[in-house]
Amino acid sequence: MTDELGPCLLCTMEDANPERVVYRDEQWSVEVVPGYEVEGWFILRTRRHALRIVSLDDSELSSFGWRARDLAAAVTDVTGAPAVYLMVFGESYPHFHVLVAARGADVPHDRRTGEILKLRLERADIAASLKLVPLVRAALATHAAPLRSSER
Repeated sequence: MTDELGPCLLCTMEDANPERVVYRDEQWSVEVVPGYEVEGWFILRTRRHALRIVSLDDSELSSFGWRARDLAAAVTDVTGAPAVYLMVFGESYPHFHVLVAARGADVPHDRRTGEILKLRLERADIAASLKLVPLVRAALATHAAPLRSSER
């Protein structure tokens, strides 16, 4: 898909190297996305090009909370982070997605809450971020909410 910013980065993740992919079902995908390779950070995104949350269909909207909760629980289990942030902006990439970011105890106070996004450049570490993929994948399997009839 192409939008006003050019090719949609999040749509291109459909062709991502499997080492970046934590989870996929028909509606949702979780990956380590280029440019957000901070240890403990993952993107939960719609598999189709839905513009922002207002474009989610009923099934996507129904399943979103379960997927976000399960991913946050898996990231918490694997990282031991005292906080896991879920952030939605949609300006740079209008394709609906959520940045799920573990905030470790070592993150200074001036890099917490919205300021955590500064770690995108300060703590980029591709190897460390990819190392967590199989661990979060396994933890997610223990938390995964079963499909409800409204999600089918």
